Amino acid sequence: MDVPAKGNVLGRVVPARYILAILGSIAMAIVYGLKVNLSVAMVGMLNYTAIKSLEGDGGGHSAAVDSGNDCGSKSAGNATHQEIDGPFTWGSTTQGIVMSSYFWGYFISQIPGARIAELFSAKWVMFFSVTINVVCTLLTPVMAEWAAAAAVVMRIGEGIGGGVTFPAMHVLLSKWAPPAERSVMAALVYAGTSLGTVISMLLAGILTAQLGWESVFYVMGGLAAIWCLLWVVLIQDSPQQQPLISAEERNMIVSSLGGKSDDHGHKNLPVPWRAVLTSPPFLAILVAHACSNWGWYMLLIELPMYMKQVLKFEMTENAVTTAMPFLTLWFFSMGLSKTLDWLRGRGNITTTTARKIGTLFASVVPAICLLAVCYIGCNRAAAVALMAIGVTCVGGMFCGFLSNHIDIAPNFAGTLMAITNTVATIPGIVVPIFVGEITKGNKTITAWRVIFFVTIALYVLEILAYMIFGSGEEQSWNRVAQEEPAENKPLNNDTEKTHV
Repeated sequence: MDVPAKGNVLGRVVPARYILAILGSIAMAIVYGLKVNLSVAMVGMLNYTAIKSLEGDGGGHSAAVDSGNDCGSKSAGNATHQEIDGPFTWGSTTQGIVMSSYFWGYFISQIPGARIAELFSAKWVMFFSVTINVVCTLLTPVMAEWAAAAAVVMRIGEGIGGGVTFPAMHVLLSKWAPPAERSVMAALVYAGTSLGTVISMLLAGILTAQLGWESVFYVMGGLAAIWCLLWVVLIQDSPQQQPLISAEERNMIVSSLGGKSDDHGHKNLPVPWRAVLTSPPFLAILVAHACSNWGWYMLLIELPMYMKQVLKFEMTENAVTTAMPFLTLWFFSMGLSKTLDWLRGRGNITTTTARKIGTLFASVVPAICLLAVCYIGCNRAAAVALMAIGVTCVGGMFCGFLSNHIDIAPNFAGTLMAITNTVATIPGIVVPIFVGEITKGNKTITAWRVIFFVTIALYVLEILAYMIFGSGEEQSWNRVAQEEPAENKPLNNDTEKTHV
């Protein structure tokens, strides 16, 4: 394949694989930013006076039982008088439904999206993901004014787009990331979720306070639309299809992934479902992903409400305090992934050890921090510090179990990610409703302790399952399908294997 001169020039200045990783990271930032902006905007959308009257939440008999439960008198006594009453009288249950509805769409789209990405084009699946998020975000203010049910429909639409992001990016990484750079590239792409969270929470807090909650959706949705053009122009599904790449980089990527001259040979491989669903290393990823996501979504979606309900942060404080740990998460995940890849390259640790180290950081540290938060009372500084440490270390999952699908089965990385992420979506649906019910009429430290202890228990389950059964080795069933005969070919014609 002859490469145009412009490809050689651009490829030498900026490697094409890192253009993919950067734009992929921005895509993840957009999708996650548009997902969490409602968590902050909701603070300015609700009519707290009317909701308290409807729910009878005026300070709560349970707060009086435990003198340490009410932080208002100790920290921000005037905060409750400075609340902004918005137009919506959505009670705790309705809030939980609106917040969790994103994951209804997220749940149903992942496996179909993964197969489409593997069989046809991961590039266009990602384009669809961001585009539908942009459209639904821009329509959210109008639909929310119409009815809560209409807002739910918009969130479901965003979820459908968001659900295909991880599987599609796994497919792209399986074709673009050399094994020696897999941790770094995966962390760069997926850490975009934390960067998007930071930007979204900070920007949403400022926009809500200064311009009104509607501006959150109009401004952020409009800015995200720019990405769509860049993605279409600069990205291709594989190095072989990319004109904007140097011959040296193309050859390096292709040879490192097994020396394939094109990416069409394994596109139609049937998924070995039985082998997948009975594979201990895959099931370990599944358990780790599901348990980790409970903690992830609890921190991502409910942290703003905890800061407001218990620690009595005002809106601007809330956005800054909640967002900053996701920035440190980004730096931590990049540093850890680079370190683990360096140690693997020197032969000091195996891929299995690297994945388990990343997963341990993402589970043990947040569990310890949540346990400490349960007993520090109304010490706002300590609570903020512990939350910051816990959220930061969650970044270990990007070079831990989230990268592991590509290690064990690169030919089916998108489908494997879709399966685990589908199961891991269940916590996203349950967490907002669970938190809403636990804190209904009882927005106290005691209520939040229940939430934190449940999260800690799931982290313990994650640690045990992944440490015992996790593996970074390619599984034999990744290659079995390639050894099956094609319809019009002899048995030995399609036995080319992919090595990682």
